[in-house]
Amino acid sequence: MQITKGKRARAQRVVIYGPEGIGKSSLAAQFPNPLFIDTEGSTDNMDVTRADKPTSWTMLMNHIAFVKANPTICQTLVIDTIDWAEALALQYICAQHGKSGIEDFGWGSGYTYLIEEIGRLLDRLQELVELGINVVLTAHAQVKKFTKPDELGGYDRYELKLSNKKTETNVSAKVKEWADMVLFLNYKTYIITDEKTKKQKAQGGQRVMQTTHSPSWDAKNRHNLPEELPMDFAAIAHIFAQTVTEQPAQSQPMHESAHAVPEQAQEAVPNQPAQPVPTQEINPLIPQSLRDLMTTARVSQDEILQATYVNGIYPLGTQIEAIDAGYWDYMVTVWDKVLNVINTKVRANPEVPFTVEGE
Repeated sequence: MQITKGKRARAQRVVIYGPEGIGKSSLAAQFPNPLFIDTEGSTDNMDVTRADKPTSWTMLMNHIAFVKANPTICQTLVIDTIDWAEALALQYICAQHGKSGIEDFGWGSGYTYLIEEIGRLLDRLQELVELGINVVLTAHAQVKKFTKPDELGGYDRYELKLSNKKTETNVSAKVKEWADMVLFLNYKTYIITDEKTKKQKAQGGQRVMQTTHSPSWDAKNRHNLPEELPMDFAAIAHIFAQTVTEQPAQSQPMHESAHAVPEQAQEAVPNQPAQPVPTQEINPLIPQSLRDLMTTARVSQDEILQATYVNGIYPLGTQIEAIDAGYWDYMVTVWDKVLNVINTKVRANPEVPFTVEGE
């Protein structure tokens, strides 16, 4: 056992949240060499480096796996926003279990699956932190009524716009526990009383960062920051000064990397040669979330069709029009298995029909 003493310089885990339009993405763009995973398209009018917009939870996790495999591609990974990413997780869980909505699980069990998926996401992000990559999660704010257990009555306060059904399935609490800093962005207003009419009105609107907990909002930091700071990265830049290194070399485009294929599939076929980019147009009946995964992994429409002829669920030669839309959604949730089938069965024997047991 090794015992150490003193501070350790490492990458930071930061959550930035606030009302819409206050500048969460603009602040995140000031972090060292950021790469955005833009789940809602809020950076389209910003000059930033971004990955393709994830249209599924699987695609989002693949983006993170790509950054892990190419750690010099950025110094800060920004997921903008985590509440939209949570929506992808909900779609993934419902498709995986054949439910139309999270409430269909009953007795809150759907939210148990959700907290597990968010936990996996945070574990993947922690791996990036250990590689020296800062992680920034932006989120919208919501106003919720809060009641303290030891007091009567309650009051409104700002919280992360994430699920918080109960203690054991509180996504908002789990994300806040994971973070080193939770910064609440808000407009600072001043109440002025007219001397003649005695009426009060709000004036001002300066944007500020709140860094510590208050009855009105959630916030925290582990760096002894002042309670309130101007909404400028310069106010917290010293925290990242020890972890900033020289500008990293540019990595290859994401769609050209073998690491865009999930790690499980890579382990199954470690020497799989790169396949040509499919030139066939993908039928629009295949949902965008699956089409994006196909494009990233260079899977053609013919290959994805052959991967559906499994266990006699769909006979060989079944056309796209006859395949249930819910089955495409399910394929997104088991994309690593689909890729493994394509690599080991379809591409290995392109002329031979196949069946796979147990899928």
